[in-house]
Amino acid sequence: MNNKTENIKANNPSDDRFFAPPRSQEDLSIRPASLSDFIGQEKIREKLQIYIQAAKGRGEPLDHALFYGPPGLGKTTLAGIIAREMGGQLRTTTGPALERAGDLAAIVSNVENNDVLFIDEIHRLPAQVEEILYPAMEDFSLHIVVGKGPLAKTISLSLPRFTLCGATTRMGLLTSPLRARFGIVEQLALYTEQELSLIVRRGAKAFGVEILDEAAIEIAKRSRGTPRVSLRLLRRVRDVAAVKGSGVITAEMADRAMDMLDIDPNGLDESDRRILRTIIDFFDGGPVGLSTLAAALNDDAQTIEDIYEPFLIQKGLIERTPRGRKVTSNGYAYLGKTPTAKTQDEILGDRGRSPLLPFDE
Repeated sequence: MNNKTENIKANNPSDDRFFAPPRSQEDLSIRPASLSDFIGQEKIREKLQIYIQAAKGRGEPLDHALFYGPPGLGKTTLAGIIAREMGGQLRTTTGPALERAGDLAAIVSNVENNDVLFIDEIHRLPAQVEEILYPAMEDFSLHIVVGKGPLAKTISLSLPRFTLCGATTRMGLLTSPLRARFGIVEQLALYTEQELSLIVRRGAKAFGVEILDEAAIEIAKRSRGTPRVSLRLLRRVRDVAAVKGSGVITAEMADRAMDMLDIDPNGLDESDRRILRTIIDFFDGGPVGLSTLAAALNDDAQTIEDIYEPFLIQKGLIERTPRGRKVTSNGYAYLGKTPTAKTQDEILGDRGRSPLLPFDE
């Protein structure tokens, strides 16, 4: 930690907004240290390898990168890998933590050549902070206004050549000027079951537990295409195997843990099923508006829209219509319910009067 960073911490002993919390040794061992160790996102890995190699060959920092997609797919991990590959340090913060322009100045003034500044949830940056960021990204300079009124003046500070990595779960909320300043923009996709099973096996090795291949696949099936979910489930299965079994994670032990967590073989939990039942039982299968559904569930509308709804749509259990959310024929079949005559007629009409499709597990 350099002297500038120490001075900031000394002046703000209880303020941890500007510094990433220390990760546990377990987390450090799970996270891949290089692109070759990173599982999944093959096309993005190939492109980043080329970009990093070219930047190092020119003796320049990597162009600013923006990663977007659902949470838990590896955006923070990729930022850390870029920092290691470029020979710099990773500086981590979040959009909501940067409340004032001075907050950003405190961080940016401490970066060094080839460092990576990672801003999570970058779409939540305040407008005044975002404007300070523009010259820092383009010209590696920081413009600070000192004073007020007629005595105000602008001080320009030169910055080391660093790489800004932004991560967002809501790409549409980024302003066009900020989005245009990123030279690398990549969308992270959901992982396949095979990729997730590899991640589960690597996680089990880091945890120091033995896991059978069938158990790794069972956990991967219920992970909603997300590595963070698969590792969370692995931790819970590990607990069950340690207390109720011999410590070895078998397929039977994985199923037992999943039953305890109310997660079915399709990866749906009780919250997902409650959303489906509410739409069917309270609103005749829909359509129902998001705010009305949130009120009926006593939940936050944004949580439903960002966390639960995407997976239900991907599974073909609900759909968005101009009038609101409605349960599909697959959603009825999944719950073992039969649509009313009116609802069935609407479903048939929406499908071009095709027959009802059974839910595919």
